[in-house]
Amino acid sequence: MSTNHPDLNRRRLLAGLAGAGAATLLASPARAGELFAQVDLRGGHDADLKGLLPDAVDDQSRLFQRAIDDAAAAGRILRLPPGSYVMSNIDLPEGARISGVAGATRLIYGGRGHFMLAEGARRVELSGLVLDGANQRLGGHVSGLLHLSGVAEAVIEDVSIAGADGHGITLEACGGRINRCEIFGARLAGIYAVESKSLSITRNLVRDCANGGILVHRWSIGEDATLIDGNRVMRIAARAGGTGQNGNGINIFRAGNVMVTGNHVSDCAFSAIRANSASNIQIVSNQALRSGETAIYAEFAFEGAVIASNLVDGGTVGISVANFNEGGRLAAVTGNIIRNLTTQGPYPPEYAGFGIGMAIEADAAVSGNVIEGAPKWAVLMGWGPFLRAVNFSGNTIRNSGAGVAVSVVEGAGAALISGNLFDATPGGAVLGCRWNEVVTRDLARVGAGRFSHLTLERNVVS
Repeated sequence: MSTNHPDLNRRRLLAGLAGAGAATLLASPARAGELFAQVDLRGGHDADLKGLLPDAVDDQSRLFQRAIDDAAAAGRILRLPPGSYVMSNIDLPEGARISGVAGATRLIYGGRGHFMLAEGARRVELSGLVLDGANQRLGGHVSGLLHLSGVAEAVIEDVSIAGADGHGITLEACGGRINRCEIFGARLAGIYAVESKSLSITRNLVRDCANGGILVHRWSIGEDATLIDGNRVMRIAARAGGTGQNGNGINIFRAGNVMVTGNHVSDCAFSAIRANSASNIQIVSNQALRSGETAIYAEFAFEGAVIASNLVDGGTVGISVANFNEGGRLAAVTGNIIRNLTTQGPYPPEYAGFGIGMAIEADAAVSGNVIEGAPKWAVLMGWGPFLRAVNFSGNTIRNSGAGVAVSVVEGAGAALISGNLFDATPGGAVLGCRWNEVVTRDLARVGAGRFSHLTLERNVVS
């Protein structure tokens, strides 16, 4: 039987394999490769690999490009058998769908330009692949090993991405989902998504990247609505330096209406979760372990932040909701546990320094939190005149240098400190501060009557 016969079909192939021809195929890997090139044993459609062979030494870019173009044009999935394929400058057309054997089908970047690029497609789908950048330099026209731009529905599932010279995955103005992928060893960030269209980033492992984990950004402030749920992010460095631009596990910048829920983030050079100028952000039920700087951050020009039910263990500051001077306001911070903070940060201390459990400034309800082991202050409330409408009630503070350091600078707004428990705070339960300087005795004991903007009631100091 000739494997090149144009009428070869699944039934004749299986019959041939059951007979004497099977022995010939087993004895000849090249002949087996020819059969894979014509028949997809799993899906019932011609795989049409156009001569692609697994583990061939030669670069197979031209063959791969022809195979994916033909499969996409015919509305078929290009199914790849196990093995390694070296290629470069692959352009993913409209409707490209590539499926491999998870952990066994490896596509290796051969250098010279880009690896995989899609622009303006309605749908692109990749699954069951290993994409290996081999640390080869990417061209200046792309920032990610897998670079998708303007793809309405990008579906990336069960894909491993390693050794990217830039980001592991770059998505520009894309929707869709990244699900159950592993991304590691990127020179920049594991996932960089900018100007997204209701993207979902779920159940991924992002680890050992040089400058960022999962980045959700916009070029200007606006609606984004990305969902970041159930990911594990670990060991994120800040090789490019800075004081927070790099080294974050999950970083939201200018992107509104984003939800960051149920993630496990550990050992990041700066923040586990950092939201900058991101309004209507929800940061809920995350683990933030051993952060190098502030563990959870909502900063700069945002309005609306819900930070609830997170566990923070380690960091220089536990949770910071700051920058009222830049328009940062309106937050609910409830039910978090913050513990084991340090005064040792990644750069010389500035402003109030390190070793603070929580910083809060404007238009906020803070309740039901437990803060333990903040060497300087458990809570920094306000900064100079930047304090307004903070309700700090029903929190438990223990084993910290002091309890609440609240601003008593002229122009500071109203603060209610009510019904909190302070245990083992040797520096005092509530201190009045002018910026970083303590200027009062413990107001929980001597009273705050001379400060009209402060109301202290029903606090317990033990």
